[in-house]
Amino acid sequence: MRLVIARCQVDYVGRLTAHLPMANRLLLIKADGSVSIHSDDRAFKPLNWMSPPCWLIEDPGMWIVQNKAGEKLIITLEEVMHDSKHELGREPGLVKDGVEADLQKLLAEHVHTLGEGWSLVRREFPTPIGPVDLMCRDRTGASVAVEIKRRGDIDGVEQLTRYLELLNRDPLLAPVRGIFAAQQIKPQARTLAEDRGIRCVVLDYDELRGIESGHLRLF
Repeated sequence: MRLVIARCQVDYVGRLTAHLPMANRLLLIKADGSVSIHSDDRAFKPLNWMSPPCWLIEDPGMWIVQNKAGEKLIITLEEVMHDSKHELGREPGLVKDGVEADLQKLLAEHVHTLGEGWSLVRREFPTPIGPVDLMCRDRTGASVAVEIKRRGDIDGVEQLTRYLELLNRDPLLAPVRGIFAAQQIKPQARTLAEDRGIRCVVLDYDELRGIESGHLRLF
C-alpha cells in the first residue's frame, strides 16, 4: 500500500465531471490498483476514487488514473509532504465476536437460563433438512428445540417452524416446542413466532459470557 499526503486538486472526467479544489489530502494507492482520495473529515468515505482495473500514470506535478471505460482522475500536485510504501501482508479476515456459533456454545453451557431444571440433549440436533441448534428438555422432560440467530427475522422463524414440523413426527420426541433465540428479534418475526406458539428469547451475549450479572430477557 502506498500513502501519499499532498496538496492537490482532483478532476474527474467521465460520465460526468467533478472538481476538488486545491487542498491537503491523503492519496491511497492499494495493491489491487485502486486509487482513492481522502480528506480529514469524512470518516472512511473517500472524496473520489477509481476502482480496479485501472492504471496510474505519474508525471511531474500530475497523476492520471484511468480505467478501461476511459474515465479519468486527473490529480494535480502542488506539494508532496509524504510518500511511503508499506507491505501489509495477507489479510486474515474479520473475526466477529458473538457470532451464532459462539451464542450456541454459550447457551448450551448455560441452558438453565431458559428455565429452571432444563437440560441439554444435544447441540446440532439432526433433522432431515439440517440440524436445529439445540435440543433441550424442560423440567418436566418435554422436548424443546432452540434455534439461535444473531438477528432474528421472519426467515429464522420459518426455519424453526420447518424443524418443528419434522421433529414432531418422531414419537420419541413429540410433542416438541420451539424457542427462537437471538440478540435482536424483529417485531414481525416475534409476531409470527408467537402466532405459531414459538417462544422468543432475547439473548444478552455479555451476560452469557459472565461479564455482567443478570438474566435473559424473555418475551
